[in-house]
Amino acid sequence: MCANLLSSTPFSTIIAPADFTRSLPPTHSARLQLSSFTRYPSGFKLATYRPLNLRFSSTMALQNQCENSSCSQDSLFYSRAFWVTKSIIAWNVGGGEDECYLYASRKAALCVDDDGIQGHDVKIKLERTNYGLPQQVIEKFPHIRDYAAFEVPKTLDFQSLVKCQLAVGIFNSDGKCASATGLQLPGILDELFSYTGPLGAIFATEAVSLYLWAPTAQAVQALIYKSPSEVDPVEIVQLKELDGVWSAKGPRHWEGCYYVYEVSVYHPSTLRIEKCVSNDPYARGLSADGKRTLLVNLDSDDVKPEGWDNLQHEKPKLLSFSDVSIYELHVRDFSANDPTVPHEFQGGYLAFTLQDSAGVQHLKKLSSAGVTHVHLLPTFQFAGVEDEKDKWKHIDIEILNSFPPDSEEQQALITSIQDEDGYNWGYNPVLWGVPKGSYASNANGPCRIVEFRKMVQALNRIGLRVVLDVVYNHLNASGHIDDFSVLDKIVPGYFLRRNVDGGIEHSTCVNNTASEHFMVERLILDDLKCWAVDYKVDGFRFDLMGHIMKRTMLKAKSLLNSLSTENNGVDGSSIYIYGEGWDFGEVANNGRGINASQFNLFGSGIGSFNDRIRDALLGGSPFGHPLHQGFVTGLYLEPNGHDLGDEANVKRMLTVSTDHIQVGMAANLKDFVLTNCDGQQVKGSDVLLHDGKPVGYASSPIETVNYVSAHDNETLFDIISLKTPKDISVEERCRMNHLATSIIALSQGIPFFHAGDEMLRSKSIDRDSYNSGDWFNRLDFSYNSNNWGVGLPPKEKNERNWPLIKPRLADPSYKPQKSHILAAVENFLNLMQIRYSSPLFRLRTANSIQERVRFHNTGPSWIPGLIVMSIEDGHQEVPGLSQLDPIYSYIVVIINPCPTDVSFANPALREKSLQLHPVQMNSIDDVVKNSTYDASSGCFNVPARTTSVFVEPR
Repeated sequence: MCANLLSSTPFSTIIAPADFTRSLPPTHSARLQLSSFTRYPSGFKLATYRPLNLRFSSTMALQNQCENSSCSQDSLFYSRAFWVTKSIIAWNVGGGEDECYLYASRKAALCVDDDGIQGHDVKIKLERTNYGLPQQVIEKFPHIRDYAAFEVPKTLDFQSLVKCQLAVGIFNSDGKCASATGLQLPGILDELFSYTGPLGAIFATEAVSLYLWAPTAQAVQALIYKSPSEVDPVEIVQLKELDGVWSAKGPRHWEGCYYVYEVSVYHPSTLRIEKCVSNDPYARGLSADGKRTLLVNLDSDDVKPEGWDNLQHEKPKLLSFSDVSIYELHVRDFSANDPTVPHEFQGGYLAFTLQDSAGVQHLKKLSSAGVTHVHLLPTFQFAGVEDEKDKWKHIDIEILNSFPPDSEEQQALITSIQDEDGYNWGYNPVLWGVPKGSYASNANGPCRIVEFRKMVQALNRIGLRVVLDVVYNHLNASGHIDDFSVLDKIVPGYFLRRNVDGGIEHSTCVNNTASEHFMVERLILDDLKCWAVDYKVDGFRFDLMGHIMKRTMLKAKSLLNSLSTENNGVDGSSIYIYGEGWDFGEVANNGRGINASQFNLFGSGIGSFNDRIRDALLGGSPFGHPLHQGFVTGLYLEPNGHDLGDEANVKRMLTVSTDHIQVGMAANLKDFVLTNCDGQQVKGSDVLLHDGKPVGYASSPIETVNYVSAHDNETLFDIISLKTPKDISVEERCRMNHLATSIIALSQGIPFFHAGDEMLRSKSIDRDSYNSGDWFNRLDFSYNSNNWGVGLPPKEKNERNWPLIKPRLADPSYKPQKSHILAAVENFLNLMQIRYSSPLFRLRTANSIQERVRFHNTGPSWIPGLIVMSIEDGHQEVPGLSQLDPIYSYIVVIINPCPTDVSFANPALREKSLQLHPVQMNSIDDVVKNSTYDASSGCFNVPARTTSVFVEPR
């Protein structure tokens, strides 16, 4: 398969299992540059590979030689041995009396023949031990726990050896080479070179110092340029090494100049000593083309907006993380199509500073209603969008508008320029610590820094805290040539997680990073501190957090919490962190150490996305059949014709989904006790998913981020339009949209909303719009359109669903009118006002939730689909529950997904002084005003597809 792939056309598209590239020898992986990718957590990825023109003459000769050697199956193309500590090399070879040797070549001249490994400068005999790997090694490298351990002599010059090409060979009794392989070095590098001193560019009164951690480098020099485009450097500075750290000191007038490092280092992807030209991993500024690091001092007054140092005192108050609510937004989506924003600000940081724009006015409404945080999709330096706007390509909007709503033409035009326009979500990290240049008015110089700070300042001043989406689990590029490769040029083979053959793991997308390695973890922590202190951001969302070690996440939480206004200018105790705790790939089941998965984060105070409530509400999963219905999309109550089995089975699915939702509404607590659909008293962890895993996993409400839609997959309105029966009205779909949002808004835990959920946002049913341009990702804050019916979504990710999508887009009855959008916005604002009208919706502890939250329509005799939740408060000077709410003593939330009105009576709810919440009484939604409660019978009547909130005033 490899040979066919490599000999194919210049661009080869393959669909392969996620571990396909792991099966390639590292040399083959090196010859394939990933030019585009898609994440499929279900285990497959679609990738386009571009063969690279690398210099493989000596390598290919070596390969031919190895193919005729008894060692060829374990040649130097692989790195199957692990130098785990200074004194131990681990290798998965059989027992016996065979002799094992370590070889080193400073010029990378090693080759293999029948007599062994040739071309070495050093040959060292290793001794096999009989006791296996030590426990501390197994804890650090659990995936090689059963490997044999070989002792390394203690007298070696380790600092020199790690700079060489290294290999081990094992020989049988007749002296023939039985096996040979290269080495993976993270273990010994961590033991010998873990470093906590300065890194990057450090500014003093009269000097600028450069520090680079590169223990395997043979030489490092810095090339200093006066400008981003000057061809020749004004200065070439040789850095000196001390214990793996290279440094140089220069004059203060370097500030404002640009530089790159030239690193001479052995690279396992080519088996050669390469001269790698790279940015500084600790870069804080960049040139517009992203190829040079800007020497910029973030503490300089020149890069601070007016009032920046006092921003901490202007930030909106946050008493508890339980008060957090999150609105997820893409920087470009926010203003790229907003005519109230000047053209030069559209799609950029400065659009957030315009107080009178339609978008900012909308954010002010959200803030006034109670939303606390805006989560920005990646804003660090990422690949996929040129920072220089004059390089972007565009499609005439009038041409796009001329096509029918179900046409293929729009997507064909958009995808023809999708890698050359100004749009990408940004999950293609190049440098974690630099703001993305394409969002700035000038990508050269410090402009991106100043404008990013102005954005944070402006959002804080309208009452919104700022969350950054950080992607520490992978990098866009690797190898010694790619302009976007940085870390893999500085210390090749260290920063990226490798499999047991030495190939780079790609389960996240591509180029997985290895936070289990000390200096990778340190880089992550340093980067977080930079964003928190130097940019004063208020939270972090960790992409694919499960691929990061739990230890790293706990250190991150501790580091951020230690920041103080007095010492750092920020209150770190108010910085909230959360992420995707999915457990898959090589890290699954703690395969590389205890990872930050949903279950492992129990008790950490770190939030993770609750996919259980999402799937129960919508139906199926994002990777299942698109017509699989859920609680709010008509499961059992309004079948859409998709076969889910007989009526009894479908009804059972609804009852089970309701249990999942109720656990989620109780903050998805592991130990929350409720009555399940079978009438049994169970804990949240006893309620199971289809695969037998527990639904409840959290220890406290702040560990659960409840959501029904996000940037991934279809928008809420789109998935409702896809799953519901064709014969219902757009008004009914709008009510379903509101119903889903209401469950998230009124649940315990942290509510999370995708930008546009409140405006019926559509992407024309695009399931993955990461590279679908402004056209499919448009937001309209004038509320004139929700972007429904702008053509069939891009073929690459959606073609198999086109037969389902096309008739829906073509049907004009599916498209909401402005009145529907305005009503949706008003209803969303009402929900947030209700959430923040009482602390009972935002309980702070698991114990409070267990004591106060009850579900009443439970057990076998339940009314299908109806959820009835009560929240009880105490009374001052009355034994029992403490009083939390000075206004309301009791709240009942009734969620009716049925297409008809529903009545529900419960003796436990009799003789209450309940009334419809005043926000709903005064809302523009006339339907909810028909909700009633009769105290004598404890009977509630709730209209179809409606969430009604009843409160008992004190």
